[in-house]
Amino acid sequence: MKSNFDRILSSEDVMRRRASFLQRIHVDGPLLILLLILASGSLFVLYSASGKSWDLLIKQASSFGIGLVSMFIIAQVEPRFMARWVPLAYVIGVVLLVAVDVMGHNAMGATRWINIPGVIRFQPSEFMKIIMPATIAWYLSKRNLPPHLKHVVASLGLIGVPFVLIVRQPDLGTSLLILASGAFVLFMAGLRWRWILSVIAAAVPAAVVMWFFFMHDYQKQRILTFLDPESDPLGTGWNIIQSKAAIGSGGVFGKGWLMGTQSHLELPA
Repeated sequence: MKSNFDRILSSEDVMRRRASFLQRIHVDGPLLILLLILASGSLFVLYSASGKSWDLLIKQASSFGIGLVSMFIIAQVEPRFMARWVPLAYVIGVVLLVAVDVMGHNAMGATRWINIPGVIRFQPSEFMKIIMPATIAWYLSKRNLPPHLKHVVASLGLIGVPFVLIVRQPDLGTSLLILASGAFVLFMAGLRWRWILSVIAAAVPAAVVMWFFFMHDYQKQRILTFLDPESDPLGTGWNIIQSKAAIGSGGVFGKGWLMGTQSHLELPA
């Protein structure tokens, strides 16, 4: 029989081999475990909140599986290799956004898609969510940090081009995500606080200009509904009111597994 010392050595050897395997595939073990716990818990809650909908559960689990596989594949690519192709990816993304503006597919009053009949229909702005922060990181990686003013201005120019093109579609939500993803990289690069405070101060008059001259009526309505959902309880405020009812009735710990009331009322999405 093995002594306790031998058992300890064997367990340490197993842990070492596991750590070595994760290191070889460039995956952070604790982060992977937390990700799996979060995904499993979310699927568990989704099944209850959706009223035992297997279709919705399978759809969400499939999306998670695709994302997980993609993560493992991307983790095998050298960062220097990805950085080499980031500028080209940015240029292609901007060209596709211009193509959307010129000959994009219109649906529900918005022109956000490129449609190749019988082949594919896709939304180029979705790719920019990934390309944008990678582009700013690539640009700043070749400069001294914290960035000088001219490099900040150049970075804002790189962010501004896709931002304007996406606003024109119109898609304010995605354009703000693109803006935030690029600005966050700038912030992490050591942006000076006086510049940050200047941007915050300029945000108020910029928001006023956006409201009166650029935002569409439905975009304004979304903001007004967010601030006062009871102003249109049977229309645009319906989902927010039902969400508040669900949170209020469940409290901190909820009503329990499969006991949610709002999920069983067949409410509109």
